[in-house]
Amino acid sequence: MNYDRYKELAISQDGNILTITVNRPEAKNAINLGLHEEFSTIFDDVDRDESVDVIILSGSGGAFCAGGDLKWLLSMHGDVAGTSIGIRRDRKIQNAILDLEKPIIAKVDGPAVGLGCSLALYCDFVYASHDSIFSDPHVSVGLVAGDGGAVMWPQLIGYARARRYLLTGDAIPATEAATIGLITEAVPTDELDETVARMARRLSKGATHSIKWTKASINAGLKVNANAVIDRAAAYENVTQLLNDHRIALEAFQKKEKPKFTGS
Repeated sequence: MNYDRYKELAISQDGNILTITVNRPEAKNAINLGLHEEFSTIFDDVDRDESVDVIILSGSGGAFCAGGDLKWLLSMHGDVAGTSIGIRRDRKIQNAILDLEKPIIAKVDGPAVGLGCSLALYCDFVYASHDSIFSDPHVSVGLVAGDGGAVMWPQLIGYARARRYLLTGDAIPATEAATIGLITEAVPTDELDETVARMARRLSKGATHSIKWTKASINAGLKVNANAVIDRAAAYENVTQLLNDHRIALEAFQKKEKPKFTGS
């Protein structure tokens, strides 16, 4: 498989372990159009790559992914066609990860926010440095959590806790996230690389088909729930991308101010 066309994602391979690194460190790996498009195809490409058995997903420059790029989101506001295309890519990303039978390990160092948080939580293992945080602040920017949060948070930590974070947009520290089962483990920063590498090596030397098909069996039930949520959440998010509250929030955050929502 040739990954040369990927620019916003840095791809490297060591044996049968493939590492995908979000490569916009100057923007804390915030998702712009190019990165969004690349995420909508990378997991299908990895699925077809017979040389890969294990995937590591990480970020560069001290961040995993800071969510949507504000300039990109603002450029789409009110654009019915543009927002619907973006929402379709969100659905494709989620379904591609769920369909991928090869195990994925998220290595999180720094913020994992919005879609970045969802990308991590869709992975089979999530290891994070103690300084990392996880948040799905869609409501804070006047949006519905349509790119995975409404699927994964309730499944991982239950509905009561999920409501606590999804309806407020509050962040959760990695150590607390590990304690309540949102992620696999929080480790000291200087131990993160080796912790992830050790699990990747273990999986890469395991019974490949058994691991893949056990994952597929686990995801079978998850996909039933996901299919009941993804389309509705995506549709609601698409509507909120057209509302004034979303624009108000984006403009306020650009000015480093608190948004004053109008409910419109």
